[in-house]
Amino acid sequence: MIIRNLGVAVLLAGCMVAGGAGALPAGAAPPADLAADLDGRPARSLDGDLAEDLDAILKDGRLRGAAVGVVVRDAESGEVLFDRDGDGQVMPASNNKLPTSAAAFGILGAGYRFRTTVSAKGGNLYLKGTGDTTMRAADYDRLAAAVAGKGVTEVEGDLVADDTWFDADRVPGGWDLADLQYAYAGQTSALTVSPNADFDAGSIDVTVAATRPGRPVRARLRPATGVVKIDNRAATGRAGSPSTLAVKRRNGSNTMVITGSHPAGAPAASVLRAVERPTLYAADVFRRALKAHGVRVAGATERGRTPAGAKTIATRTSMPLSRLAKPFMKLSNNVMAETLVKAIGRKARGEGSWAAGLPAVTAYAERLGVDAEQVTMTDGSGLARSNRTTARQLSILLRHARKQAWFPAWYASLPVAGRSDRLVGGTLAKRMRGTAAAGNVHAKTGTLTGVTALSGYVRSPDGRTLIFSSVFNGYSGGAPKDVEDRIAVRLAAGDGAGGGAAPRSGTPVDGGGLESTWRRSR
Repeated sequence: MIIRNLGVAVLLAGCMVAGGAGALPAGAAPPADLAADLDGRPARSLDGDLAEDLDAILKDGRLRGAAVGVVVRDAESGEVLFDRDGDGQVMPASNNKLPTSAAAFGILGAGYRFRTTVSAKGGNLYLKGTGDTTMRAADYDRLAAAVAGKGVTEVEGDLVADDTWFDADRVPGGWDLADLQYAYAGQTSALTVSPNADFDAGSIDVTVAATRPGRPVRARLRPATGVVKIDNRAATGRAGSPSTLAVKRRNGSNTMVITGSHPAGAPAASVLRAVERPTLYAADVFRRALKAHGVRVAGATERGRTPAGAKTIATRTSMPLSRLAKPFMKLSNNVMAETLVKAIGRKARGEGSWAAGLPAVTAYAERLGVDAEQVTMTDGSGLARSNRTTARQLSILLRHARKQAWFPAWYASLPVAGRSDRLVGGTLAKRMRGTAAAGNVHAKTGTLTGVTALSGYVRSPDGRTLIFSSVFNGYSGGAPKDVEDRIAVRLAAGDGAGGGAAPRSGTPVDGGGLESTWRRSR
């Protein structure tokens, strides 16, 4: 079959599921029991030992002069058991994903799915996305196979990549320009491709292998694409020599410059790099898949809008948000966060943009009792250093999230301390092992240079669920994540634990300037 002006027969293979589980109506009053959270009264400690123990932990020398916000409260009553400057304004880092994900569940619904469609009209083939960060090369291959399966052999016109579900802004304001080549700062698009099962959308895997000493290394891209180029300046070093490889991409360019050397006989090295023009990258991957399935496209590949009346040929729907939330939250995926903000904006205000989505996120957090005057959100992920919140507001959100219908799926998305499976432990997989907190603490991490945060839930020895939020800004040296861990272990172990079972003070755990799951792309 040849696609001409008359189009082709269609079969709709999927549908968008847009649930609204747990959403409160716009303008709804906060829950009645929020008064104690918002009236500004000083916190009360349930027992003197807890305050004494936490105060001792917070005397760590690295926190001298730092902004330290720590709040512990009873999950059922809301009673604040400990407060160290809980109303102080702090950068949350990836704790910003807590309100973003809560709003995604509340506004989009736990069953929300992204949809990618292929349609035809006027001799052109249209590939339209709605922000599915789980689309991999194999998924584009299956779409191409479905097109070929309809008897299409030739497209007389163009392949048009439709990313108009979102606006054309690719990166939130406030992101460091030096981060933009790395996968954790990938560009947001309604039409994208992920190179791996972690769904690092908008990035590509650059793999470098040694050849013979003195010869250039061999480099390749996965998935294969002509949108990204390689400038290979690296050589193969002698066996046993150190690897000095570097892969860099200038902002605005899609050329990966490989320098340094890689020793003969060494395993291949690979690194993820963010891609410019992610829409055309995805379209190119799809066009190659069409060719592999015997479908020839005569025209160009270009961005555009799917016209009214285009006939759908194939559809692919993503996993629901309830499942997507695990790689999103456990691996602290920034591109997923920003994509969800735009999807929220599209659902709540008819516009897939940060300008529409971020106010909707804040408004939903306010309906969960958060004081919006105490929160500044300039992105959904927390990568921007202009975000602000307080430990108290994070603890309020954590408490009232428990009352929502979507809470079980949201809770299951939080990293679990000491659990080695990446999609269970996530960014807490290597922390608090062998302590009372292991398998007990479910919490969101956050790490930027000079910022570390841990907020979530823990069950105390007497069976109570406690909510805690610890956010440190401006400390000395490496990130004092061991201090966060000692607080969590004290809450899990009870009286007299003193946090001593956690890593000793002064030994940072995953103490770099980035979330542990981001650093592999550096």
